[in-house]
Amino acid sequence: MTNPATAPLADPRKPAILIVDDAPDNLGVLRSMMLRQGYQTFVATSGDRALDIAQRVKPDVILLDVVMPGLDGLETCRRLKAHPATARIPVIFMSARGDTADIVAGFDTGAADYIPKPLRLEEVCARVRAQLRLRSSTDTQSEQADRLRTIVNSMDQGLLIVEACGRVQYANPACDRYLGYAPEELVGLSLKDLLDCPEAGCCEGLDAIGNGTREVKIRHRDGGLRAMDLTMTPMHATDGLFVALLHDITHHKQSEDALQRAALLDPLTKIANRRHFDAFLEKEWQRAIRNAQPLSLVVLDVDHFKLYNDTLGHAAGDVCLQRVARTLQDHAARPTDLAARYGGEEFVLLFAETPAENAARLAEMIRTAVEAQEIPNPRSPTSTWLTVSVGVATIVPTQLDAIDNLFVCADRAMYAAKAGGRNRVEATIVGTAWDVVQDAALY
Repeated sequence: MTNPATAPLADPRKPAILIVDDAPDNLGVLRSMMLRQGYQTFVATSGDRALDIAQRVKPDVILLDVVMPGLDGLETCRRLKAHPATARIPVIFMSARGDTADIVAGFDTGAADYIPKPLRLEEVCARVRAQLRLRSSTDTQSEQADRLRTIVNSMDQGLLIVEACGRVQYANPACDRYLGYAPEELVGLSLKDLLDCPEAGCCEGLDAIGNGTREVKIRHRDGGLRAMDLTMTPMHATDGLFVALLHDITHHKQSEDALQRAALLDPLTKIANRRHFDAFLEKEWQRAIRNAQPLSLVVLDVDHFKLYNDTLGHAAGDVCLQRVARTLQDHAARPTDLAARYGGEEFVLLFAETPAENAARLAEMIRTAVEAQEIPNPRSPTSTWLTVSVGVATIVPTQLDAIDNLFVCADRAMYAAKAGGRNRVEATIVGTAWDVVQDAALY
């Protein structure tokens, strides 16, 4: 008989059976039978010894007599189930008590099975085999669940389990981290309240979203919006649950937006470049046609800039252009105003919904502000300070007008300012194609 105090650890390659009975004859018979089955076998004659051996060797099945002196089988089972190390070990009760109340009491303490005495050895072997198979299957499922839980908890992607109505059943740690929530705080919330994405169809149920990935805005706990890639996948055709994967693309979007902004800015002056201005002019031109509103274009050129560069150097010339650009930007105050560097020392400003007299007044303010900076231009024959020549053209465009005509007229006005002595503003009102047609109709 094995001494419980010196029982070896269970061989992981063979199932281990612990037999607990205060009757030596029963122990001997059961031990011999378990050994013949190829199991490792441990024995104990009391509940206390059984608890000690079970915690050390962690057997796969425990055969436990109910009636024992001291710690009986029912209490032993309760303590086994209360300890984390032994709680999952199946216990098969053996007892001569056949009353229903006794059997129910055994199952209430956590027993997996019940064998009446006198024991039928073949039945004992069959019930042990059944529990070993069940234990093996349960352990496999538990291991798979633990493995899956570890994978989900360590994911960089946010993962939600969502009901068809949009209610969140589960959120992994990455999702909590993305959205600023404490563990379990997302559970019970509605996905439609988190999504700032009406086209996702959340209000009508997640079936409307379908499979695939889309870019959405998710509301953070602080109220801000985060850019995310959302992938919705039904878990099973009949359970009505969806897996929602969230990938935070906030930094990617910020970088993308920064690149887009950089592509629209002049790298030297940090105001709009020609590409941005041309697109903006086209948009405002169409809006002016729809609303029959005046559109004013200002073209500005730095006087004698080549002399400035030749005298003070290109580095000083770059600083000069930056200061002029800041002055222009200060006068483009509305969302419908835009200042841009159009090329070299030439700048443009667009003023939407601005009549000719207002545009001319703004142009004069810009000319005065540039001169007031008192940027020295030693070789300029026009002034001691850096100056600009400004042309202004205003039109109320129609579908018959060409956008290029506005630019040609403003450019001609700027050259007229240069021809008139520089450091001045020349303004013109552009006749529309409709005016030309009307004038022709008079003859």
